[in-house]
Amino acid sequence: MKLINFAEQDSIINQFVSELRNIDVQKDRLRFRHNLERVGQMMAYEVSKTLHYSMKKIQTPLSLAEVNTLDEKIVLGTIFRAGLPFHQGFLDVFDDAENAFVSAYRYYKDKECKDVGIKIEYIASPSLNNKTLIIADPMLATGGSMELGYQAFCTKGVPSKIHLCCIIASQKGVDYVQDVFKDIDHVTLWCGAIDLDLNEHAYIVPGLGDAGDLAYGTKI
Repeated sequence: MKLINFAEQDSIINQFVSELRNIDVQKDRLRFRHNLERVGQMMAYEVSKTLHYSMKKIQTPLSLAEVNTLDEKIVLGTIFRAGLPFHQGFLDVFDDAENAFVSAYRYYKDKECKDVGIKIEYIASPSLNNKTLIIADPMLATGGSMELGYQAFCTKGVPSKIHLCCIIASQKGVDYVQDVFKDIDHVTLWCGAIDLDLNEHAYIVPGLGDAGDLAYGTKI
């Protein structure tokens, strides 16, 4: 498995991540969603440079032009609800991609809210056979939702390549995902930043808080 950490590079992605983390900027919900989209757009461009292309002839009004265009069939998958604006950023770039959606939510198994579980309730996906699957999920905390989301998508076929994309990950989540996919070829994990800690409620520290609440409002 290949790991890309944009925090280790000079990239405008770092500016968008800094605004997503900033408690004052977060007060503007529209801007928060827009920054999720912008990271998705920039990350999609970086992913695009790793895909397969071939020269094709395009008819212009004057003559034929040769253009090096994408050969791979893309499926963009995301996990409700915080993943939606992040997903949209990818879709802005891969605008002809098929799309897949799964609902996964965390719940606490104990009264102390320390034992975290993940539940899958809904999936809508095209066939994934021989396609490139890109899963866009902004927060990779324990890695549980990414694993279950992937397993749910793969009930619809076996992708030829897998790109797992998140904005902020914990080191624990990265380690977990690397272990889950250690025997699967052609997997790349793309992270906007990797933080060292998880708190007792399985939130990434320093992280940015609850991405779904910041994007769409608090829930009960």
